Amino acid sequence: MNEIVWLFLASALAGIGTGLAGLSAATVMVPILITLCPSFAGETGAYQATAVALASDILGSAVTSYTYHKHGNIDLKRGGVMCACILVMCTLGSYAAWLAGNVVLGAFTLFLTFCIGIRFLVKPDSEQRKGILKGGKLNAKEIAISMFFGLTIGFGTGFFGTGGGMMMLVVFTVFLGMDQKVAVGTSTFIMTFTALIASVSHILIHPAILTDCLQPLLICMAVATLFSLVSARFANRVRGKIVGLVTGMVLSILGLAMIVLHYQEYLFPLTWFQDILPCAVHYLRFIIPTAAFLVVLHFALHFSHEGFRKALHTAAFLSPVVIVIDADCWQSAAAVCLLFALIIYPLLALAEEFPWFDGLFVQRSRGEIKESLLFLFVGTAFRIFLSWGLFGRPEIEIAAVLMWGSGDMAAALIGKKYGKHKLNWPFVDPKKSYEGSLANFLFGLVFGTAALKLCGAGSFLFCFLSAFISALVGMYVEAVSKAGHDTVTVPLAETFILMVCFFLKGL
Repeated sequence: MNEIVWLFLASALAGIGTGLAGLSAATVMVPILITLCPSFAGETGAYQATAVALASDILGSAVTSYTYHKHGNIDLKRGGVMCACILVMCTLGSYAAWLAGNVVLGAFTLFLTFCIGIRFLVKPDSEQRKGILKGGKLNAKEIAISMFFGLTIGFGTGFFGTGGGMMMLVVFTVFLGMDQKVAVGTSTFIMTFTALIASVSHILIHPAILTDCLQPLLICMAVATLFSLVSARFANRVRGKIVGLVTGMVLSILGLAMIVLHYQEYLFPLTWFQDILPCAVHYLRFIIPTAAFLVVLHFALHFSHEGFRKALHTAAFLSPVVIVIDADCWQSAAAVCLLFALIIYPLLALAEEFPWFDGLFVQRSRGEIKESLLFLFVGTAFRIFLSWGLFGRPEIEIAAVLMWGSGDMAAALIGKKYGKHKLNWPFVDPKKSYEGSLANFLFGLVFGTAALKLCGAGSFLFCFLSAFISALVGMYVEAVSKAGHDTVTVPLAETFILMVCFFLKGL
């Protein structure tokens, strides 16, 4: 791919990270530039890439902090001590980086980016701690914390050219009680000056940066500034929860992508890692047209909400089957499931904030859709590890998922329409009926037997008996599972029973 495209992509991602979360441009740009851009090859490539990223941070952080300032989201009274310490240590860190040679982005920052992204996905709302007023004075403990982190962050920013924004976000929100918007505004204000000091220091120490990397420098500065401004305006015009969700999604994906880039020499030789992208693409080819077809069908034929719900449910429970059949090994299949869990949860959480979501989907409780899909993908990854990774039998996962999905759908449809006789078994949900549970068992038995036989698991008798026992256990587990937990409990129980059956067969 043309180097200009990588420069544009790197600086655009850096600008988005700066505007949303106060992320230092170098955190995103440096691994992309030194890995994918020939201009930054050689002994001083990482140092030059860091200088370009720092220069891009100057205007990007400036327009971001100005935007946050207009909305009253900067608190220099609580961040002033850290600001002074960071500015003092930034130049020293920059000089130390030159003495150290070709310094490359530290792995700590990569994992920190990913972990903070997950934190915002789990808890997108970020409010100021009770009792902490904006512009309030720091106590002795907070001054000590500000000085300690200010000195270390300042040196690290100058040395690595990265990490300052993320570390300031952590300190401001966790230790100094700022909410996310105020923390981002304050940190980008400080980063404007640290980036200026560090970039000037890098250029003075190594003037060839201006002659060797002038075109990449101008492109990155312009693109990063534009995307910083757009993302900062977005962040200040929407509710805090939406900002948190978008921030979490961006940081999680960026962190994961940068970890892959940083460790590509160890990951790409692995055959299972190379299988992830093709497997994910094939899954998208299945799920996107399927979901689009169901939505169109829903509005064209005026399906009932419950009918549409069950149609989506069917597509969802077929997802693990598609992934397992397409994957070459259990590692790539499990990785694709976890990847989609990481993507689908924040997207649905963000979609819940819009009124059309409730009109399209019927939720029994707030957040049911996203939590069910999260449990589905994460649970599938765990079961793949058990059945295929430890046991070497991918057909167990295929059979268990089909038994659970078909049985659950049958239990819901038949139980609601014909379920007149309620179960009185120990520990069961009193809403469950004999009719629904029997439908669960029969459909699980049929689909389980067919799946095992088609996958070549053994004789028809073995497949039938294994499916019979597993469907029987699954029926009871479904009856005792409450609050939608059957998404996890039923397929896991059926997987365990099938593993026992295969184990006994091999004795």
